[in-house]
Amino acid sequence: MESNMSEQFVEIDNFGLELLENVDMMMEPQHSHEEVSSQEVLILIEKVILEIVTSLSKDEAPVLVLPNRSSWANVSFDNAVGLQMTSGSSVTTVRSNCSSSVTKFGHILKVLSIIYKLVQSNVYATKRDIYYNDTQLFGSQRTVDSIVDDISCMLKVPRRRLHVVCIYYLATSKGLISGDLCYLEEDSTKVDCHSNSTATPVSSNVGGIRNIVSSAKFVLIVEKDATFQKLLDDDFCTKLSPCIMITGKGVPDVNSRLMVRKLWDTLHIPIFALVDADPYGIEIMCIYKYGSVAMSFEAHSLTVPSVMWLGLLPSDLQRLRVPEDALIPLTQRDQNKLTSLLKRPYLACQPAWQREMEMMQRNKVKAEIQSLASITPDFLSRVYLPNKLRYGGWI
Repeated sequence: MESNMSEQFVEIDNFGLELLENVDMMMEPQHSHEEVSSQEVLILIEKVILEIVTSLSKDEAPVLVLPNRSSWANVSFDNAVGLQMTSGSSVTTVRSNCSSSVTKFGHILKVLSIIYKLVQSNVYATKRDIYYNDTQLFGSQRTVDSIVDDISCMLKVPRRRLHVVCIYYLATSKGLISGDLCYLEEDSTKVDCHSNSTATPVSSNVGGIRNIVSSAKFVLIVEKDATFQKLLDDDFCTKLSPCIMITGKGVPDVNSRLMVRKLWDTLHIPIFALVDADPYGIEIMCIYKYGSVAMSFEAHSLTVPSVMWLGLLPSDLQRLRVPEDALIPLTQRDQNKLTSLLKRPYLACQPAWQREMEMMQRNKVKAEIQSLASITPDFLSRVYLPNKLRYGGWI
């Protein structure tokens, strides 16, 4: 039995050794990004205020210039980091003398003053705490969320350095995790993810997790909750033990992405993605691996460029002879998304991904992971995944 298990993980172990050889290079950018001291943050905020005071002293209306967080013009691609914010040409100007932006100008100043006090006092707060500091002024939680992100971009400082911790809405994260994993929450609560039937919600304070213990050989990111639950029901984590499964239930929330990054930083083991063979599944995998334009200013703590595409590959549909009635024609929206994805800067270093996507484009069909059940109900957990992992069927 032990011999069979060791044979099963030969390709994964070899791939893991390759990753370890490059881990220093992959980790280096994060360290340099994190080396912003509290004193430097205070100086950056003081510079913003000084510019405002200088404008007022000249009888000029103060203006704040923010990088446009939704523009590709402000994003560059680094193979070791993913999509990261740069000082691009696309900016948003927030004027204090303009009726359409004066409210936002006031919001930014208010949040800057709160952040300044937090950093100065070495106290941490959540976005929710900031909202409740003046609910009438802000009007909604969404306003505070956007302002904090704008300030992080403007100062080029991660939110943790602004003493705004990543506990989103103080609510349970969307994601779920299961497998060979134990850890302590910040309040010393022990979390054991070994249950075969019930998954554990991803922590709402990933940054506070410590004492991670795991013998897992790999992490499997599962796009959809339904597939994740099916693998739990099939006892996948036990059959391919030791491993860890995680799902963000579709487009992942930030905590799910932070958790995948935390597992990579701590364990340095292979991370595979199991997504639908459609443009939106591919995009979700790219978010885990390379990040998104909207969160590119936090790329160093959210992306995991070592993520590999395990399935469902468009070429798998032909190779496995998935029945035609289980395939779905691409819509015009799908084709537009696919064309957009093929233009993304990271595709240039992923020729195997390009080939798969071009195959989808030619065949004009897509398929959900559940389509494998049309072969046999337990084909995914009994045949497809074990063979993929055993024989290195990832790209």
